[in-house]
Amino acid sequence: MRRSFFLSGMRLLLVAVLLPLQACDSGAPETTAATYDLLIRGGTIYDGSGEPGQIADLAVVADRIVAIGDLGDSQARQTIDATGMAVSPGFINMLSWAVGSLLKDGRGVSDIAQGVTLEVFGEGWSMGPVPLSGLDASVASDLDMEPGSQPPWRTLGGYLTHLQEQGVAPNIASFVGATTLRMHELGNADRAPTAEELARMQDLAREAMKEGALGLGSSLIYPPAFFASTEELIALAQAVGEFDGMYVSHLRSEGDRLQESIDELLRIGREAEVRAEIYHLKIAGRNNWPNFPAVIAQIEAAQQAGIDVAANMYTYPAGATGLTAGLPPWTGEGGIEGRLERLRDPQIRAQILEEMRADQDDWENLIRAAGPEGVLLSGFENPALQAYAGRTLADVAGELGLSPEETALTLIEQDESRVGTIYFLMDEENVGRKAAIPWISFGSDASTYSASGEDLAKVVHPRAYGTFARVLGRYVREEQRLSLAEAVHKLSGLPAERLRLQERGRLNTGFFADIVVFDPSTVADHATFQEPHQLATGVTHVFVNGEAVWADGAPTGALPGRFLKGPGYEPPRDGR
Repeated sequence: MRRSFFLSGMRLLLVAVLLPLQACDSGAPETTAATYDLLIRGGTIYDGSGEPGQIADLAVVADRIVAIGDLGDSQARQTIDATGMAVSPGFINMLSWAVGSLLKDGRGVSDIAQGVTLEVFGEGWSMGPVPLSGLDASVASDLDMEPGSQPPWRTLGGYLTHLQEQGVAPNIASFVGATTLRMHELGNADRAPTAEELARMQDLAREAMKEGALGLGSSLIYPPAFFASTEELIALAQAVGEFDGMYVSHLRSEGDRLQESIDELLRIGREAEVRAEIYHLKIAGRNNWPNFPAVIAQIEAAQQAGIDVAANMYTYPAGATGLTAGLPPWTGEGGIEGRLERLRDPQIRAQILEEMRADQDDWENLIRAAGPEGVLLSGFENPALQAYAGRTLADVAGELGLSPEETALTLIEQDESRVGTIYFLMDEENVGRKAAIPWISFGSDASTYSASGEDLAKVVHPRAYGTFARVLGRYVREEQRLSLAEAVHKLSGLPAERLRLQERGRLNTGFFADIVVFDPSTVADHATFQEPHQLATGVTHVFVNGEAVWADGAPTGALPGRFLKGPGYEPPRDGR
């Protein structure tokens, strides 16, 4: 441990010695004899601010950028000729579900190949605090663990530290999940917390912030999060707001009641006095597609009224979650066991079917929103059902001779899981229009994959392989919806500012060396819904904290990623 601190101190001393000798963001250096660890020459530097790119050299010592400009005949241990290439800050995945996949394979290949250098977790569920009863089934599934098992950490900070110590290529950070806080005190119960329970939930949120959480994340279409009142969420947001944390939410509705759900988010942000963010902003359901202008106007009116609100998105017309998202939320009380018990009761099952078929907007029914032909089954736990993966609900219903609703219940019951599902919900034109909006950043809402081995047997959403490359290839180069400088800002500088990350998201001297080198003329996504396991291309080099994790189009195997702490972080008193 002492040796590690000594080496870190020496690296910082070297940076401090070299910085006075180097140019700032432009101009010639005062010396041409400097030796760097990394020198990227002649690329067009897009610094993450949104300003146009400038051709320049960039130098790195240890984990920091120490010079940007014309660096003359300076030498380096590694030199990259970036002539004709773009050089940008590393991209930030605002919504990652790589909590389990990075434990199994820390390289994070599908994201690193696109230039992602930070994975942000915490959409409703987070990896801590872990209740005394052990992991909930939803979290356990992400970690390939048994429900009720105890992981080798107890808190969210413990998980992120564990992942860093095990080794990971990208940096990592997380929100604390409102669902996780609720389950810690109430389990899967459909009731309001008592005053004492809510106070404990707030204290857990405060502890997570002190450990480095970014804020509070919720996911309100899923039980038991659906059971939380607006007032409960305001109270939790106030707790993280004490540490300048942000509130980010998968809204209660992204379809028929989208604008009412945005109003709830805005109220939470206003009353808790916190920054607010919408997870994967979308206008779901064909009948709602014409509401796009009104939704954007609603958010921008709130911004003009002084509410600090923004959003993120993925770049596809389909979402992905469980087949259970087509069932009434009350069926989820008691977790998967409670749901299965209800499905196996003929009277309750009949009630569920009636509510699934009803024309209502009290809860978000994704099967109805997408239509059976737009529901693509993607993942089963039961090997006997795996043959249905990659087929639509309508197709399977026809084979079984059942209604789509009855087919959904049958598959959930037989698989004893939520059943992974892709829902085609959005208008492609609306997706492209959103990608150009200045206050929208990007997140994959997916795990990371290697495009090899056992991963190839999985039916996954192409967003896992193409979300970020699609911004640069499709929306910048092909459709010209925004400039390259604007896109880089929305992929790096904007989310770093929203998350209050220090010395990240920009190519500035003194900032951490999270750097991407890519070819703007070729960068592209290749994953499709039919063949998702295809890596993006066009990114040649990726550096995380100054170390190469992707070089000449392949992973290096280096695992330099770090746990990035949020604005409320308080170092442990014992220094550990």
